[in-house]
Amino acid sequence: MKACTVCKMISTKDRCPSCGNPTSENWSGLLIITDPEESEIAHELNIEIPGEYCLRVR
Repeated sequence: MKACTVCKMISTKDRCPSCGNPTSENWSGLLIITDPEESEIAHELNIEIPGEYCLRVR
């Protein structure tokens, strides 16, 4: 699994499927957002698309 270096979305691709930026295998912390419109955490982190995200990526 890899995480986007910009939006922190987790995927298996070399480029983020959401924003197209490069991904990294060096990440930590898992956050699953199912309903970004109702989630206070998603609002705080500016997440608008449901999915899996990391908390830190390098």
